[in-house]
Amino acid sequence: MKAAYPLADTSSLLSPGLLFFPELIRQNLQRALELAGHPDRLRLHVKTHKTPAIVQLEREMGLTKHKCATLAECEMVAQCGPADILLAYPLVGPNPERLARLVQQYPQSRFAVTVDQAAGVAGLQQAAARHGVELDVLLDVDVGQHRTGIAPGPEAVAVYEAIAASKGLHAAGLHVYDGHNHQSDLTERQAAALKQIEPVLRLREQLQAKGLPVPRLVVGGTPTFPIYARLDIPGLECSPGTLVLHDRGYGSKFADLSGFVPAALLLTRVISRPTPTRVTFDLGYKAVASDPGPGKRLQLLDVPAYEEVLQNEEHLVIDTPEADQFPLGAAFLAVPTHICPTVALHQHAAVIEAGRLTGYWPITARDRQLSI
Repeated sequence: MKAAYPLADTSSLLSPGLLFFPELIRQNLQRALELAGHPDRLRLHVKTHKTPAIVQLEREMGLTKHKCATLAECEMVAQCGPADILLAYPLVGPNPERLARLVQQYPQSRFAVTVDQAAGVAGLQQAAARHGVELDVLLDVDVGQHRTGIAPGPEAVAVYEAIAASKGLHAAGLHVYDGHNHQSDLTERQAAALKQIEPVLRLREQLQAKGLPVPRLVVGGTPTFPIYARLDIPGLECSPGTLVLHDRGYGSKFADLSGFVPAALLLTRVISRPTPTRVTFDLGYKAVASDPGPGKRLQLLDVPAYEEVLQNEEHLVIDTPEADQFPLGAAFLAVPTHICPTVALHQHAAVIEAGRLTGYWPITARDRQLSI
């Protein structure tokens, strides 16, 4: 195996299987903390790992602010102890009620949620009133991705005013995700990010001029994290996620994310050699994210020259002139291109420390619902 991923014995490890390397996870967390400058400026996204043990690693480093995409992730974090939890996802249907019940069940944690229109504010206020709880609410600001959020302007001001005027809700700041900024060139990415944050800062000034509190700005994802981390803005919180485990996708595209290394890999084994030049592994797209498309989902380590020719639900087939060097049952490691959805495909991760299996960490929040 590669020197960065020592693995002395694979005989007890199932394949395909997810492996976590805690030493590398700690290295990634330390690098993120160095870039942010202080734990208060980091709100790492739970969606990447969905794992209580990694929440605990973050706690050990003073990182107690978390960003989530599902109520299950919020509950998992709260189960780890008191925390500051932001659910950055619109709540509709039964979900406002579920959040209110979560607040009741975990009173030692502080919960916040995002909203981008008046109807959403009303739904949150009604749920909070029925359960007698209070919620921090951030306005979700759209700076160009057009996925959720509201553009800076008079309508955004009106929605924020509605939050502040609603009993049981506290206007708690702005949430600004710019997932469309994936420019490989750092100069271009920086120019785009800084241009898009300007109207957000003006919006903040407008709200403060009306006497409304805007205590925090939760900004960006992994690609723009190094850019926002350099800004001296009161209440700024950077919210990257992928870099906790890192992956091939961001590692190969963003050279400026130096110091972060893939800390979650996949174990796979040779299951067939159907032709003199073909090798088949037990690594289909039920074990690795199908995003991106065929031929781009992973990189096999210690396989010198190969061409991926086929991947199905349970199979990965490559062509290589060295096929005779791949005996049946031989174990290999693969680096996923997109780690976040890959992790969610596995019930647990095998923990590898000093080259040996030391236990298993459950991927608790891969489910959409825990107890609430």
